[in-house]
Amino acid sequence: MKGIILAGGAGSRLYPLTLVASKQLQPVYDKPMVYYPLTTLIEGGVREFCLISTPQDIPRFRQLLGDGSRLGVSIEYREQARPEGIAQAFRIAADFVGNDAVTLILGDNIFWGGDVFQQAFSRFDGGAVVFGYHVHDPDRYGVVEFDAEGRALSIEEKPKAPKSNYAVPGLYLYDNSVIQIARDLKPSARGELEITDVNVEYLRRGTLRVFKLARGFAWLDAGTSSSLHEASAYVQTIESRQGIKVGCPEEAAFRRGLLSLDRLVEVAGTLPRCDYRSYLEGVISEARRG
Repeated sequence: MKGIILAGGAGSRLYPLTLVASKQLQPVYDKPMVYYPLTTLIEGGVREFCLISTPQDIPRFRQLLGDGSRLGVSIEYREQARPEGIAQAFRIAADFVGNDAVTLILGDNIFWGGDVFQQAFSRFDGGAVVFGYHVHDPDRYGVVEFDAEGRALSIEEKPKAPKSNYAVPGLYLYDNSVIQIARDLKPSARGELEITDVNVEYLRRGTLRVFKLARGFAWLDAGTSSSLHEASAYVQTIESRQGIKVGCPEEAAFRRGLLSLDRLVEVAGTLPRCDYRSYLEGVISEARRG
């Protein structure tokens, strides 16, 4: 399965921060925001990535992530000249996806807790898989309606009268038919190619599965100034109390077998003396102890 990280958009909700750098390059506690979705997909076993961003920001992402080889993965880049909806990503990255299945993650979504995504990746066998997360303000999101047996009945984008409190967070798994579905989409009243319309089409075909995320699982959308601050505070709390890093792609790549221990030592050695390097050296020491 290939992975798309959508890191475009105007970032208007974070103005004036985004005058300096893209939203997905803003710091979430001690790391650039894009590290978190990248780590999520690496933990799921994805090895081939396409990062989509604006023409002016792609050089900055290249400087940060390169071609992915230092993480044992490959990263390609595609330009999004104008933001025209999440589903536009499948048109932009169609040649990258080829004939494979694909997962799409939004560059400002941060997830933490449990192994539900890893299980979803390993068990994926076609159709579409999305997730349901209980929120108090579902009118801001795509909302899933369930029947008494927990099966999805409908999905609506930002409904005025939500039929449930379950929002669909920004991580989606699709078989290859998503490419043609995206090509056939018509813009919504907002003028966007809606990801909800993609999911509705899979629902119409009877091939959409929705997994409810358990209580205690964290989904943070760091797209506004307040949510960016809240995400940083959350990550700081987890890291300081548990002594682990949230959103560390080097560690994720090592634990997935994409980096050998010797290669992780080399990667850590290229970093300046800082807390991040010290953490990786701790991971190395623990691995050597067995």
